[in-house]
Amino acid sequence: MRNLVISGGSSGIGKATASLFAERGWRVFELSRHGKDSQQDDVQHTKGEIIHIPCDVCDEESTRTAVAEVLKMTDNLDVVISNAGFGISGPIEFTEIKEAEHQMDVNFMGAVRFTQAVLPQLRRQQSGRIIYTSSVAGQLPVPYQAFYSASKAAINAMALALANEVRPFHISVSVMMPGDVSTGFTDARRKSSVGEEVYPTARKAIANMERDERSGMAPEQIAQLFYHIATCHSPRPQYVGGFGYRVLCFLDHFVPTRIVNWIEYKLYS
Repeated sequence: MRNLVISGGSSGIGKATASLFAERGWRVFELSRHGKDSQQDDVQHTKGEIIHIPCDVCDEESTRTAVAEVLKMTDNLDVVISNAGFGISGPIEFTEIKEAEHQMDVNFMGAVRFTQAVLPQLRRQQSGRIIYTSSVAGQLPVPYQAFYSASKAAINAMALALANEVRPFHISVSVMMPGDVSTGFTDARRKSSVGEEVYPTARKAIANMERDERSGMAPEQIAQLFYHIATCHSPRPQYVGGFGYRVLCFLDHFVPTRIVNWIEYKLYS
C-alpha cells in the first residue's frame, strides 16, 4: 500500500484529496490541528484508509511529533502534500502586523516546518514526491489579498529552490496553483474592514473575489490534479488548477507586467 502524508486534510481541498487517495487504495496520514475529519470521523474506504493525527504546523515540535507518529506506522513516504493554510484580506496599509505575520507563519513557515520534518525520511529512502498547495494568486497577486498572495509566492520560490537541493536524493518537488475553488476557505477568511473609507474599492473587490470562489471549481477537481502529480511518470515543477487560470498564467509570461497588473486593477476596482 502506498502512503500519502497531507497537512490540512480535514476540510476543503485537503479533505477531497485525502478521500480520493484513500478510495484508490492509498493509506493516508492526515495531519491537522483537530486530528479528525471536519464533518465525520472514521470514514470507511473500500480500498485504503485515512489516519488522522493532530498537528499544528505553526508549532515545530507538534509538526515533528506528528511526522514521528506517521513513521511509527510506516518506513516509506511515497507522497507528501503540504496543504495547510488560510487567508486574510484588507488593505496593506491597515493590516495589523500580527495578522500579516500569522498569515505568513501558517501558509509559508508552516510549509517550511512540515518540509523539514519529512525530508530526513525522504532522503533516507532516496525517493518521494513533495507537493505544495500554492495559488494562482502566488503568480498573479490579488489586491486586498496581498499577504495571502505573498505567502503563496514564497512557496513557489521555495519549491523551485528545494527541487534542486533534493534532486540528488531522487525527490521531486511540485507546486499546484488552484484558481477559484468552492470550499469553506472563503467563509474562514479573516476579513478586515479597517481602512475601507480610504480604500473604497476594497469592499467591492473582496465581495467579487468571494463570489468567484463560491462559484468556482469543486475541490474534487483539484484532488484529481493532485493525484495526477503524485502518480505521473515525471511531474512538472508547477501546475495550475483550471483551464482558464492556466491560460492566464501562460499569458503572464508574455504580456508586460504593467498590462497584467492594470487588468487586475480593472477587475478589482
